Amino acid sequence: KMRLPVILFLITALAGSVPIKTLVFPTESCTSFVEMIPQKPMNLTAFTLCMRVATELSSQREIILFAYRTGNYDELNVWGELDGRLSFYMAGNPVLFKVPELRALITHLCVTWDSTSGLAVLFLDGKRSLSKIYKKDHTVSPGGRVILGQDPDIYLGDFDKHQNFVGEICDVNMWDVVLPDSVIQGIFAGQREPRGNVFDWDSTELRINGDVEVAIRELAVVSLPKLCNV
Repeated sequence: KMRLPVILFLITALAGSVPIKTLVFPTESCTSFVEMIPQKPMNLTAFTLCMRVATELSSQREIILFAYRTGNYDELNVWGELDGRLSFYMAGNPVLFKVPELRALITHLCVTWDSTSGLAVLFLDGKRSLSKIYKKDHTVSPGGRVILGQDPDIYLGDFDKHQNFVGEICDVNMWDVVLPDSVIQGIFAGQREPRGNVFDWDSTELRINGDVEVAIRELAVVSLPKLCNV
């Protein structure tokens, strides 16, 4: 009896698009930044932080991508390093990831961390890095301010235009838990659930300072691949 071969292939479908606001930082500056107002105190023992970002400054200098500072410490900073690696710092030395450099094409970036295990992971366009152990049993302290575009060396000031962000950034969302890999992959594909409970880009208050343009762009929503039999 002849058996027909089973052919498996992936189907990916464009499910539509949604309009989202985006921030454009056009030039080097020590006065342009955006403050994000958190929806709950940032007393964190775990988090997932995601954003969509594009810049042409990679390998030219350090680039600040996200800065959360209290009165005494850089509680959580995300950086593009001079050598192209991506990193995040929590009140001290960083954890670094050797990944493809950020470019002019929009990249979806997520970082996750859990205090109990110390596991720190980075995602680029839904692809997961290796795990690293970082700041086990640490807690991110509340009471600070979150800045996009600048690295505050004091509570809100002492900016250096040679470290500021130049490019486009949007869809900055944060959760106080580590999201499953599959959920992060869905967010990369444009899914709008689950909503961030620390920052939800669609509803979080943004306070614009200096030369920052706010525009509306279309975010494509892609159905995740499914295996089909033929």
